[in-house]
Amino acid sequence: MLFLILSIICSVTVGVIFKVSRKYNVNNSQIVAANYLFALILCYFFFSPNLNAVGNDSPWSLYVVIGLLLPSVFLFLAASIKHMGIVKTDAAQRLSLFIPILAAWFIFKEDFNTLKITAFLIGLPAILLILAKPAENTKNKWIYPAVVLFGFGLIDILFKQIALYTTLPYTTSLFVVFNIALLVMIAVVIYELIAKKIYLNFKNVAFGGLVGAFNFGNIFFYLKAHQAFAENPSTVFAGMNMGVIIIGSLIGVLIFKEKLTKMNYAGLGLALVAIILIFVSQLK
Repeated sequence: MLFLILSIICSVTVGVIFKVSRKYNVNNSQIVAANYLFALILCYFFFSPNLNAVGNDSPWSLYVVIGLLLPSVFLFLAASIKHMGIVKTDAAQRLSLFIPILAAWFIFKEDFNTLKITAFLIGLPAILLILAKPAENTKNKWIYPAVVLFGFGLIDILFKQIALYTTLPYTTSLFVVFNIALLVMIAVVIYELIAKKIYLNFKNVAFGGLVGAFNFGNIFFYLKAHQAFAENPSTVFAGMNMGVIIIGSLIGVLIFKEKLTKMNYAGLGLALVAIILIFVSQLK
């Protein structure tokens, strides 16, 4: 249970860092680039990836697509926290679980029970209620958490496909993906340097290092939690998603004074109900 709690804390802390960084006139591209650099270093020392196992028969198409998607969605995550707050962004990220569930139903022809269908029917209005704007200054800004929702959902599907390549350790694939993501962000930073004269700043690297450390911690402790609950992975699944939504909401409302409407609170409540139903359906 300790690993699960630590994973939840790391996940929420990433959002908190992005929220706090707004006060320092930072550049999110540099933060995301530094994030992958530090995450790569930690991944190398903690997971000891077997790079000799990576070859021409490795799922390179998946690696490249995820390597492009990850930093792109991460930038939208930062923008969503800036414009819509931690509460809605964390909820959107966690509700992205409905994307792979729908893919399992329609694409992979997985059997669906009544509980999963009910969870989806509850989850859809939950998303709409959570993203409902509480103030006039959020006009058209719902696109940021919407991209976070669909982006992380698609990434989850692709990572599940990578996990099917059992000849290659999952952590090694993760290391390769982080490398590609870092190269993408280096290209973005260089473009901004040449085209926009945005120079590298230490504060961006510092914030990126913090994001990278907690981003890696989220992954590391999440994998450890799955190992600890090997016979009941749905406990980790439900605990992670509900924990992030609850703690993220408390931090957003109590610490950062984010304003939510009754519709937003109703959406958060429905989201928790939907996640509980998915948890119960997995037990069956």
